[in-house]
Amino acid sequence: MALLINSKCINCDMCDPECPNEAIYMGAKIYQIDANKCTECVGYYDKPTCVSVCPIDCIKPDPNKRESLDELADKFVLLTNL
Repeated sequence: MALLINSKCINCDMCDPECPNEAIYMGAKIYQIDANKCTECVGYYDKPTCVSVCPIDCIKPDPNKRESLDELADKFVLLTNL
């Protein structure tokens, strides 16, 4: 499942540089996550780094983008052209 940043985001800039897929970007008011690029760090780390560094816990699983571990791994391969 891809992640999303909810409206509690304070634009602290902690998550953006941590994303190995460059899936995080500044939206109209808060940071957003491109679900097509988010692999929840599968292929890079054991757990999502954006979640680990968020000081207010505003990054949650996106209920509309449910993906299995295998699907996330396949997405990682496609994004990295391995």
